[in-house]
Amino acid sequence: MRLRIDLAYDGGDFHGWAAQPGLRTVEGELTRALATVLRVDAVPVVCAGRTDTGVHARGQVTHADVDADLLVAAAGRSTDPPPEALLRRLNGLLPPDVRVRRVAEAPAGFDARFSALWRRYAYRVVDLPAAVDPLTRGWVLAWPRRLDLAAMNEAAAALVGEHDFAAFCKRREGATTIRTLLDLSWERDDAGVAVAGVRADAFCHSMVRALVGCLLVVGEGRRPVSWAGEVLRAGVRDSAVTVAHAHGLTLEEVRYPADELLAARAGQTRARRDG
Repeated sequence: MRLRIDLAYDGGDFHGWAAQPGLRTVEGELTRALATVLRVDAVPVVCAGRTDTGVHARGQVTHADVDADLLVAAAGRSTDPPPEALLRRLNGLLPPDVRVRRVAEAPAGFDARFSALWRRYAYRVVDLPAAVDPLTRGWVLAWPRRLDLAAMNEAAAALVGEHDFAAFCKRREGATTIRTLLDLSWERDDAGVAVAGVRADAFCHSMVRALVGCLLVVGEGRRPVSWAGEVLRAGVRDSAVTVAHAHGLTLEEVRYPADELLAARAGQTRARRDG
């Protein structure tokens, strides 16, 4: 049976999501805990979006295919449904910087990666001395100069839509850099922190942090509002665009279609990426 596993993590002490020999990763911790609970050698998992080193998540989604009998056996004498028993046992094994929030049998056709409609990230920056909080330094970027959010939003408008984001992505052999950016806007929360909401059908490697880095330059007045659009249209990495620090970025949410549309969505996404 296929399980959907929702989890959150503090990425500060991880070398990203993807398992790497000799390095501590979120995937490594999760698969190790699953294998221990289910008493098998390995349990592969697939995630909605691979986060980079230092990036956090509140709304990561994964799936894992497990033997239904082993899942029942792992529940032992618990009176809870096997997925709920698995959630408790996983959280008992996982380190405190990773928490499983939900385990459920996945609907037919569900694929954590390919069935997703969109992913939503938030990037947090504090640029007001009075708003700097040492207790949030692990997930909010401290910026030494005041940012003009109105200018940043005007610049961001040129980036929304379907484009080739090669100027903001680290290229991978054979992978497309065409994405549909659904939303990109900045606002201040109640504490005065500048928060960028970024939503797209998918993101290529380092894309969100490069977009943020570009807009930070505009926000402090070193480049005009038109610059973000110029960088996009150039289609090549610009050395003036600094990739923003990882710790300010959090994967907040992944959205999926209705259950009856999951398989069709996965097929569409695979066709687009393989084409």
